[in-house]
Amino acid sequence: MSKILMVISSANSMQLADGSTHPTGYWAEEVAASHEVLTAAGAEVSIATPGGDRPTVDALSLDERGGVAEADAQRFRAYLDGIAEQLSAPLSLAEVRAGDYDAIYIPGGHAPMADLATDADLGRLLDEADASGRTVAALCHGVAALLSADRPDGGFTFAGRTLTSFTDEEERQGGLGDNTPYYVESRLRERGAVVEAGPAWSNTVVQDGNLITGQNPQSSRATAEAVLKTLAD
Repeated sequence: MSKILMVISSANSMQLADGSTHPTGYWAEEVAASHEVLTAAGAEVSIATPGGDRPTVDALSLDERGGVAEADAQRFRAYLDGIAEQLSAPLSLAEVRAGDYDAIYIPGGHAPMADLATDADLGRLLDEADASGRTVAALCHGVAALLSADRPDGGFTFAGRTLTSFTDEEERQGGLGDNTPYYVESRLRERGAVVEAGPAWSNTVVQDGNLITGQNPQSSRATAEAVLKTLAD
């Protein structure tokens, strides 16, 4: 049985470019669909957050204002209710070891931009996992969490690696637009990653060895399935 550490942001707000505070959290579909695919295949999924704090779901991810149909929102809400006990008592990133897991999986929502992208404990875990060839997967804005990882020499762990993320185009079309604190795609390029983006809102997954990334919520199930295939191989 594969053991997967799902790292979820615990941020419930973020500062925007104009200095205002914006409510945020994890994106329901990305956690629910990913967790469902992984556990249905028999994987053991543990959840961890910074400080072991309970994560907050982004209200927009369960609302038509966030482009989510009511029927889908009901399905995601029901699934999250089913794992509420696990979500309410996550592990602390500071207390977990990469060697105890076969893969690290990071779903998104804007929240990872506010905490995971600069979390030193996560950076340590990601660098250790990548160095040992363990699977590292991230989805949508969750790919911003990769920015936390640096090699011992100070270089970005994932420099030169091919990946995808929530794109600048998608951020402008259906995200925070010009008020975003930074564009995830652009920031990754600045750090030396090779970003391969599919069309806006397409189901796009990019794999570079042990690194698997999905572009947006529409890529949730396919990203989880790619992780399962890699672990099986």
